Amino acid sequence: MQLFSFFSSSTAFRVRIALALKGVSYEYRAVNLRAGEQHQQAFLDRNPSGGVPVLVDGDVCLGQSLAILDYLDSRYPEPRLTPADPLQRARVLELVNVIACDIHPVNNLRVQLYLKNILGVTEEQKNIWYRHWVEQGFDIVECLLARQDDAPYCFGNQPTLADCCLVPQVWSAARAGCDIAAYPRIDRIYRHCMAQPAFIQAAPEQQADAPQQT
Repeated sequence: MQLFSFFSSSTAFRVRIALALKGVSYEYRAVNLRAGEQHQQAFLDRNPSGGVPVLVDGDVCLGQSLAILDYLDSRYPEPRLTPADPLQRARVLELVNVIACDIHPVNNLRVQLYLKNILGVTEEQKNIWYRHWVEQGFDIVECLLARQDDAPYCFGNQPTLADCCLVPQVWSAARAGCDIAAYPRIDRIYRHCMAQPAFIQAAPEQQADAPQQT
């Protein structure tokens, strides 16, 4: 199994968390998004979307993080990341989709580059744009979490797809200067997750293509 990834990609981070939770070994294949390697034809042949992650498993090639997560949960059902109970499953997917459909798409790298290089917005304006959509999305996530009993993870005592998606989004938001402390439930869950071995293993700083600290 191969995972085409970029250390700071939040969508690739989602998949790395799931792989670590399930104990699945894989070959890490770095794709430098900042250098434009995702636009090379050899990569586009694998993923016409021109982004990471891409999972290659034998003859299987998948290029969207939620599809990859679903595939991994079906092929490696333990620990299960999508609850079997229909209502709980729907609750998990509700939160996942706020992140994957409402927050991330308007803030990913290609959108930010378009704002900067094509529309000519300033760095400050780009940051305002980013924070606006994160804050709007996190307001919703915080409300959804408030419907649940307090627990270590988003939905109880075990991680789910919700945690796989929330943690990378919080990491990216904190890196961009967002005030995560303004969302106490999100902050609590993020801190708990990032103290667990699987989440530490999957963290951007631990990847082979992460910039070395000096």
